[in-house]
Amino acid sequence: MCRGHVCDGGGVEAVSEVRFLKLTDVAEILNISASQTYALVRSGELKGIQIGGRNQWRVERVKLEEFIEEAYRRTAANLSSLPTTLPEDA
Repeated sequence: MCRGHVCDGGGVEAVSEVRFLKLTDVAEILNISASQTYALVRSGELKGIQIGGRNQWRVERVKLEEFIEEAYRRTAANLSSLPTTLPEDA
């Protein structure tokens, strides 16, 4: 069942169509841990909203996309200061 969400033919939520994402969804998209995602939201680096008083956070898909775009800009700006070869332990 996909209450209030867009579903595919099999009743599975189409995450790409959902406006607000759970932190676990954001973590999966960014390939990071849920605790890292929580830290990004708590620090304000990733814009999110708290729903209710039970520590339930949601990130609007458009805010996630803005965060990703900003990460690309920061990376591009810092490229000249990065080493040209990978470290031995990478």
